[in-house]
Amino acid sequence: MDAPTILTVDDYEPLARQVLPADVFDYFAGGAGDEWTLAENRRAFERWVIRPRMLTGAWPVDPSTRILGTDIAFPVLVAPWAYQKRAHPEGELATARAAARAGTVMVVSSTTVDYLEEIAAASDATKWWQLYVFTDRGLTVEMLHRVHAAGFAAVCLTVDFPDSGLRHRDARNLFDMPIGLPKDDLTFAPDLTWDDLAWIRAAAPVPLLVKGLLTAEDALLAVEAGVDAIVVSNHGGRQLDSVHAPITVLPEVVEAVAGRVPVLVDGGFRRGTDVFKALALGGDAVLVARPTSWGLAVAGEDGVVDVLRILRAELENTMILAGTRSVADITGAHVERA
Repeated sequence: MDAPTILTVDDYEPLARQVLPADVFDYFAGGAGDEWTLAENRRAFERWVIRPRMLTGAWPVDPSTRILGTDIAFPVLVAPWAYQKRAHPEGELATARAAARAGTVMVVSSTTVDYLEEIAAASDATKWWQLYVFTDRGLTVEMLHRVHAAGFAAVCLTVDFPDSGLRHRDARNLFDMPIGLPKDDLTFAPDLTWDDLAWIRAAAPVPLLVKGLLTAEDALLAVEAGVDAIVVSNHGGRQLDSVHAPITVLPEVVEAVAGRVPVLVDGGFRRGTDVFKALALGGDAVLVARPTSWGLAVAGEDGVVDVLRILRAELENTMILAGTRSVADITGAHVERA
């Protein structure tokens, strides 16, 4: 790495484009439909500004926090993303080690079901399992038993994938998307309801998150269904186009949940200021995926570590300049609409 040229996580994107095949880069980078939502995920941060406070004595700052019983060095987790071996030969194993070095949690995609135990053993750090439910519920239960036995500390059920979004880049590139299911004739179940949470929890009795909510109404249903946390997400703009950015709907979800469960959020996070805004709007932590794909492609494990380092350093700088010593000090008074 030419360190002086890499100052932000965005600096990794053009380098990743250079080293990845064009169809693989487009798979990681692309979104659904006209990619309006993909772009909106970034634009939406511009509609919020930070209100810094002075002479607060906020030094030194401490960005550490606790989420679902796990202490993490800073409130940024690695979001689940598929086919990491397309970015680097060590794939999820490198990312797992990187997350551990950064002191945070990695959420592992269901597409790695064939080698989930290997990923679990790649580091001693806490990992969560991202769950897609197969049409064969029996195989899903078997997978969840393996997940529990391997020591994954939580299950993160993705609920915004009853069908794949219209990803035109992939269609034009004839991108080969190996789903990673245990049987060739399996697909992901399109008919899930809130009632399915009970048997999922029974198969892996660990905290259960629901990922992919964008409305207060669904957040209330999730709380009523007994989930342990919510992830506000639009799947990185890769599912339904023309929906809000997660940062836009985060306040309504936080208000509906009213502190009963943690609320996490993903979608377009590239700066420490983005993370700060999410925390000020009531989020408990954020998740990032695309930046880690760039880091992994460019420099393997070290690249992912560096991406997370940059985000942490930027968050710490923002906390200092905004006058907040800890994550708990970041409140709604520190942000307003632009």
